[in-house]
Amino acid sequence: MVPAADRLPGYADLTPDVLLAALDAVGFRGDGRLLQLNSYENRVFRLMLEDGRAVVAKFYRRGRWSDAQIVEEHAFAAELAAAEVPVVAPLPLQAADPAVTLLPADGAPTLALRRAPQGLHRYGVWPSRAGRAPELEDPEVLERLGGFIGRLHAVGARRPFVYRRRLDARADVRAALALLESGADVPDAQRAGWAAVAAEAVACIDAAFDAFEPEAIRLHGDCHPGNLLWREQGVHVVDLDDACQGPAVQDLWM
Repeated sequence: MVPAADRLPGYADLTPDVLLAALDAVGFRGDGRLLQLNSYENRVFRLMLEDGRAVVAKFYRRGRWSDAQIVEEHAFAAELAAAEVPVVAPLPLQAADPAVTLLPADGAPTLALRRAPQGLHRYGVWPSRAGRAPELEDPEVLERLGGFIGRLHAVGARRPFVYRRRLDARADVRAALALLESGADVPDAQRAGWAAVAAEAVACIDAAFDAFEPEAIRLHGDCHPGNLLWREQGVHVVDLDDACQGPAVQDLWM
């Protein structure tokens, strides 16, 4: 359950001053240089620190994930890093402000909760890693990516997620149909025909999964090329924000 105080508009209060103060409050003093990075759900920034390092700060969208779900994301990243899977894991934080609460993941505090005038900011800090999208037409690159994803899935199969979402084709398709049925997206003139075709599709999905029930493991969940930072030495994988429980093929067909 997402706290009521967290159900507030997105990022109107996340000004540069607030951003720098939030990082300072967890032990990362910026020198004023920051760059907003591409992100659909969250707000992500690359910051230069006074000690010369570059870090990436991610501020989670209010109301999307609970504290427990974010901590589970961070713990999965730490577990992968400990197994030498090249995932960029969040950095440990240090509370330097009484207004900040830190939550541990796998022993180290990596999620910060900081009160702001319009609600609560949840955020973490990662080392900045550079790379480019992999050349998916190169067979050698594909082979190395396949090996990496296999290692990630081997760790993911060790235990299930407790709090993060589970991909379930039967339940997900029914939820999508219920959403369409409850609104005006389907014109009345086509509703009967659409409903008949939708029912056939649901029956086909049920039959397919009854015949072969895929094993559900922990996944990256958003394994598109933009989250695979390629370098000649190999790949750095970022952004486990959509990590979930589901069939392994979910990471492959993205």
